This record gives sequence, C-alpha cells and structure tokens, in this order.
Amino acid sequence: MFESLSDKLKLTLRNLRGQGKLTPEHVDVALREIRMALLEADVNYKVAKDFVESVRVKAEGEEVWNGLKPHEQVVKIVYDELAELMGGTSSRLVFTKQTPNVVMIVGLQGSGKTTSTGKISRWLADNQERKPLLVSVDVYRPAAREQLKVVANAVNVAVYEGKDSNDPLTLVKGAVKHANEFGFDTLMIDTAGRLHIDDDLMVELEQIKAETKPIEVLFVADAMTGQDAVNSAQVFHERVGITGVVLTKMDGDARGGAALSIKQVIGQPVKFVGVGEKYDAIEPFYPDRIAQRILGMGDVLTLIEEVQGKINEEEAQEQLRKMTTNQFSLEDFRNQLGQFKKLGSMSKLMKMLPEQMTGGMQITDEQSAVVDHQMKRTEAIIDSMTRQERNNHKVLDASRKTRIAGGSGSTIAEVNQLLRQYEQMKKMMAQMNRGGLFGGMAKKMAGGLAGGLGGMLGGGNPMGMLGGGSAGDQFDDESNGSARSNLRKKKRHKKRR
Repeated sequence: MFESLSDKLKLTLRNLRGQGKLTPEHVDVALREIRMALLEADVNYKVAKDFVESVRVKAEGEEVWNGLKPHEQVVKIVYDELAELMGGTSSRLVFTKQTPNVVMIVGLQGSGKTTSTGKISRWLADNQERKPLLVSVDVYRPAAREQLKVVANAVNVAVYEGKDSNDPLTLVKGAVKHANEFGFDTLMIDTAGRLHIDDDLMVELEQIKAETKPIEVLFVADAMTGQDAVNSAQVFHERVGITGVVLTKMDGDARGGAALSIKQVIGQPVKFVGVGEKYDAIEPFYPDRIAQRILGMGDVLTLIEEVQGKINEEEAQEQLRKMTTNQFSLEDFRNQLGQFKKLGSMSKLMKMLPEQMTGGMQITDEQSAVVDHQMKRTEAIIDSMTRQERNNHKVLDASRKTRIAGGSGSTIAEVNQLLRQYEQMKKMMAQMNRGGLFGGMAKKMAGGLAGGLGGMLGGGNPMGMLGGGSAGDQFDDESNGSARSNLRKKKRHKKRR
C-alpha cells in the first residue's frame, strides 16, 4: 500500500538531501512535487492543499534553517504532518464495563463488511481478550446470514442465528439477550448494505443504533475506491454517526488516497485496515507507523509485534542459542523457514525494514513470489534428507545428493546451491556473534527471521539489516513512545497468561 506515493515522496526528499545548502526555493520545488504526489494518490484536493501549507509554515521556521541539517528537519516535518493527517495516534476500540459492548459494522454492499466482522472479532479475541458474538441483520441479501456463519466458524467465534425471525430489530434484541445469558462481552452486528445509499437503509441503521446503543459504529469501505469511500463515509457519518473506519483491500491500493483523506474530511479515524484475504490479515491502523512506511523509515515496531505474535518464543530462543554456538543444522533451517512463512511475504517484511537497514533494496510482489517458490523447493529438498543428513550435512556425498534431488523433484545443482547458502549463513552467524551483533534489535528478531532471510537471500547480508541499534533510534522518541509502551504491556500480559 502507498507504493506510488511513497516512491514519489522519497525521491523528492532525497533530492532535498542532495542539495549542498538548502534554500527556500528548494523547499518550494519540493512542496510543489509533494502536492502533486498527494493529488496523484487520490488525496482530497483541500486536504492536499492544507497539508502542503502546514509543512511550508513549519519549514520556514527559523529553527529549521539554523539547524545543522535543514533537510533532515524538513523530512521530520513531513513525517509529523503525515502522521497528523491520518489521525496522529492509533485509535483502539474502547470498551466499557457494560455487557455486552455492541459494535455495529456498517457500509455499502460489497465493501467487505461480513469478512471484516469476522476478522475484527478474531483480532479482539486474540489481542484484547474479548469474547465476541456475531449476528447478521442483513435479511435482504440472499445467504448473507449463512455467509456470516461460515466466517464465524472459520475464525472460531460464536454466531447468533435467530432462525425464527427476519426482522432486524428482533434479531438484535435476541442477540443481546443471548449474549447476556451466555457470557459474551462483545456483540458484533453485521448490518445490511445497499449498492447505493438510500433512506430506508439509513432509517434501519438509526433504529438499530437506538435499540443497541453501540460503543462503536465502524464504517467499512473498499480502499481502492479512493474518494468515493471518503464521500460515502461522510454521508453515513452525517446520518448514523460513525466512530471509526475500516479500510479493506489496502494491500491492493498503491495510492492510499482514502486512508490519507478520511480523518481530515469526516473527523473520524481509520481504526483497522484489511491487508489480505486470510482471516488474520487485518491490522490496527497506526498513523505514525504508516507515515514511517511511506517515507521509507520502515515499520519495525509492527514487525516486532508480528514476530511476537506468530513465532514461538521458546523455539526462537533455542534456535538463537544454536546460532550463537554454531550448532544450527539443516533441520533447524527447515524449522526456521516454517516460522518465517508465518510472517507473510518477503515483500511485506522488507517494507517494514527502514531503508538504512536494507540499503534501499526493494522486493516486488513478483520477486516475492519467486522467493516463496524457492522456500517450498528448499523445504522439499531438506524433507528428502534423512535425519542424519539434516543434522550433519557433511555426510552428503554424490550418491546421497542424487537420491535427494530425485526425491524432491529438483536437480543436484539445486541441492548444492542450498548447501552453499546454508554454509554462507552459518559463516555470517559466526561473524555476527563475534562482532556482538546479536544484541539489541538483532537478538529480539534473529530467532524469527535469521534462517529465513539468510537462506532466501543467499549471498547477501540480510541479517546485517537487523544489527546495531534499537527499533526506534532513527525515529522521534515521543511519537513512538506509546507504541513501545503497548508492546511492553502486551509482553507482560502474555507472560502472566
């Protein structure tokens, strides 16, 4: 997401960095380019204009020009303004002590309401210890209620069917009663949509809201519709009073105009973004982290959360011990690949790492698909080895390699290539250990990423990207403070569990 805008902004700011002495004329040129980049990203015209003027006012401050590196201060201003444009800070769903807390999901037909209802429910169960109950009040679209039941089963969340009724108000009353009787603390209402906004739809939503008094009314919109999504959100907000926005298909939106405009236009924040088809492919929306991604600063905090949530900590520590003691075998390498796949595609991971760590290297979706294929091929080769061969690769002679190549559908050359990559990775780990790079950030993440990155990128130095310094050293401490605090709380909570 934001690829187009990100590329243009990074180029513009890189040109500023290349100037020997920064002048107001240089900034004027940069701001014109930033304005054009925002408009091409389908950002609302007034929002783009106000953004540029705000950056101009702050960039013309005397403290900027008197600084040692004015271009860096301009980059910092752009970063701060981008984060503020999208809402400033993350907006979590706020729950009360009442039971159940009701969350209404509203939006136009086809925006992804039902799938988003399931995704958010699973996220709340996994991350906020909620016990959600789902109910569909879409009595108009054929099989809509059956669809929610399928989604609920997929995310292992309960659903209230209310088979005896086709009246939306009767359904929500029954769902609230069921939630109270069976101890569900959160009721997610998947409401009906239309192909267009009409008065009957709005009246029904107003009635449901009056009946259930929801703590959140989340508007679901397809991010790829750009300003149409913003305009629809504005109409829903005027009639129903939404409290937040869920943008779906953000992984397919290279522009990001809706995410950048919606907070300024309607005054309500984006709370979640859908980033894929799988039911765990949803993320809380962190404006500061998104601004970092757009400007090539990466998103290491989210990457750490991904690792903490999907990588077994005990296994990671054991693998880290083996790396630092030169006991890392092909068996461990295969296990690393399995863990690495849980984190998503290579292109997604690379976008979360700052350019300073990656040396500006980018991986396209096509290249990422090639990496995924290589991972499968690598696993097949290792699976064709005996346990002795996986634990001691030095026993692999020509006849054994021939057998392994035949068993995995590969060639002897591919088996040899894997062994060379494995040897290179082991050497790299030994060098890092001697150089003390398994401290700080590397130590936190090596268990989850070392083997996968090392094997997939072969002769490069991927783990060098993770060495030295903490995740937030290059960012503003204040803007990241709350995020780090949330991470620490989450870690303490997991230990107590």
